[in-house]
Amino acid sequence: MAGVMMFTMVVLLLLGFPMMVPLITAAFIGFYDMFGGVGKMDFMVQQFLAGIRPASLIAVPMFILAADIMTRGESANRLIDMVMKFIGHVKGGLAVSTAAACTLFGAVSGSTQATVVAVGSPLRPRMLKAGYKDSFILALIVNSSDIAFLIPPSIGMIIYGVVSNTSIAELFIAGIGPGLLILVFFATYSVIYATIMDVPTEPKASWKERLDAVRKAIWPMGFPVIIVGGIYGGIFSPTEAAAACVLYAVILEFLVFKSLSLPDIYTISKSTGLITAVVFILVAAGAAFSWVISFAQIPQAMLGAVGITEMGPIGVLFVISIAFFIGCMFVDPIVVILVLVPIFAPVVKSVGLDPVLVGTIITLQVAIGSATPPFGCDIFTAIAVFKRPYLDVIRGTPPFVIMLLVTAVLLIFFPQIALFLRDVAFR
Repeated sequence: MAGVMMFTMVVLLLLGFPMMVPLITAAFIGFYDMFGGVGKMDFMVQQFLAGIRPASLIAVPMFILAADIMTRGESANRLIDMVMKFIGHVKGGLAVSTAAACTLFGAVSGSTQATVVAVGSPLRPRMLKAGYKDSFILALIVNSSDIAFLIPPSIGMIIYGVVSNTSIAELFIAGIGPGLLILVFFATYSVIYATIMDVPTEPKASWKERLDAVRKAIWPMGFPVIIVGGIYGGIFSPTEAAAACVLYAVILEFLVFKSLSLPDIYTISKSTGLITAVVFILVAAGAAFSWVISFAQIPQAMLGAVGITEMGPIGVLFVISIAFFIGCMFVDPIVVILVLVPIFAPVVKSVGLDPVLVGTIITLQVAIGSATPPFGCDIFTAIAVFKRPYLDVIRGTPPFVIMLLVTAVLLIFFPQIALFLRDVAFR
């Protein structure tokens, strides 16, 4: 059965079907084989519904909606302008500003693809004009957007928390350390690159201009305060923080900035609805597929063949990292989380690993894979947004992937990078 399911999925993917179709088809084959006919397909539907039943998933469309409102409004541009006023004049400052802007926008959106659009669209022309090579610019934008997957609110962490029954609030806090470490690596590389390529610097902003930019960005900076401060202070649950972000975004863009009007509500709601539908279909299909392979004991056979049951915690973390990194190079990150997390869950528990640490490492690997050839989803987002060929988008990727992998290794050997803030906040 396992061979037929895998063969069917590969064929359907090669034929160009979206990922949800191979998942649903493989799950159907598994249910049919195990229960001997279509009469038991109602149980398959139950598994689909079980995948999207957890209340924590309500946060996903909320954060998507908030990000969509901010992307179409002024919040993103105000955050970018504030960063530029402070560090745009130093060597490599424009590139550092781009990475920092991705971090800030990630802290209010939780979406890598939204970050590519919101930050990349205004800053790429500016970097081209400043003298940066387009291959470097595209790689910087695509890979800096990965930080959005780690800095709260992370949609990937929400999905992992639901699947593994891990505290989403703890996952959010644990992602801050690795996210900031990646920003430091990217900023350092950007300065070195600009120095070697002798890229001209931007004019230095006056303190009056800086203070004016800070004043304009104070309102958008309220988003991370609501999310991190609200959760850390025990005011909100992650789901409630998501709802508060939507309300705050509406007040900001419609009433304070007046950058959006009532007719925009339909367009934004339609966009959010379409993205949410795709996400939830993937979640439902992934849940059914995971149930099938677990019931058939396919994961146990695979892990036994690898010998993971005899490994220590560090060995298990390396196997998990490799599996998720490779998986997300070919398949949508949400699907990889839904399929692989249940497979590794028994091993993680048996070796006594902290599920929050495991979730942070998995989220990082998912983010890396999303920006890594051949089929990283952020690559194709950049192709669509910037109208550039595939090879142009991936040409400058290797240095950034290396830095991300170094971060993953450091996280395995020095888990306090992620767990320190978690322990301060929740222990």
